[in-house]
This record gives sequence, structure tokens and C-alpha cells, in this order.
Amino acid sequence: MDEPRWLNETEMAAWRGFVAATNLVARRLERQLKDDAGLSHTQYEILVQLSAAPAGSLRMTDLADRLVTSKSGLTYQVTQLEKAGLVARRSCPSDVRGVFAELTEQGWQALRAAAPGHVAAVREALIDVLTPEQLAALADTLGTVADRLRAADA
Repeated sequence: MDEPRWLNETEMAAWRGFVAATNLVARRLERQLKDDAGLSHTQYEILVQLSAAPAGSLRMTDLADRLVTSKSGLTYQVTQLEKAGLVARRSCPSDVRGVFAELTEQGWQALRAAAPGHVAAVREALIDVLTPEQLAALADTLGTVADRLRAADA
């Protein structure tokens, strides 16, 4: 059995900083969205993804892929949004197993109302804390990690 490749001091500092920052940013954004819009961060991201899709509609499998979440977790969140009147589900005409989630007019309104406070919280928690150079490095670094993990899952 091979000896584990333990993290050196610099690697451990990067890992601990990543874990702490992601948890703190996620907690801040979750609280802001709950307090200001009555939405979880996941629910907000569902609305964002649907708003960016043609006709505000995506197959549930495509939506789960975009959100990097399980289909069962997505189904629960979409059900909550559907109960609130923010999202509707409809069958896929070409595939009896396929289901689309689509943004309702009420969902568009909720997203438009929530977005300014959310972007302000994102800026306060992350964007405005970093220099332009740090932001570019962060985007590049996290993009590399995401690309590698997506490729490994494919």
C-alpha cells in the first residue's frame, strides 16, 4: 500500500482557506436569499438557470447537470418552487419520460426582485474583496478544477 501524499504547509493552507471561504460565502448567500426573497440558494439558482434558457424552460436532466446536483434533490426543490407558483412542470412531447421545468411569470418576478440583493451580497462576500488579478486567478483556478471534475464524471 502506497503512503498517502500528505498536504504540505502551502497546500494545507490553500485547502483550509478554500473550505472556510466556500462555507462562509455559501452561508452568507443562503441567509441573504432566505431573509430577502424567501428562497434557498439552490432555488434561486434554479430560477437563474431557467431564466437563461430559451423560453425559460429546461429538461429536468439538463437542469440537474447545470446545477451539478442530483435529480432527486432537484425534484424536491422544483416541487417547492412549483407549490410557490414560481415554476411549472410539463411533459416532454417527444419523450414520455422527459419532464421540463419552466419559469412562470411569478417566477420571473421573484427572480427580478431577488437579483439586486443577491448580487450585492455576492459582491460584498467575494467579488469586491478581491483585486482584479485575484479574481482572474480565482476564475481560472476554479474553472480548471470544475473542468477536471466534470471530465472525470463523464
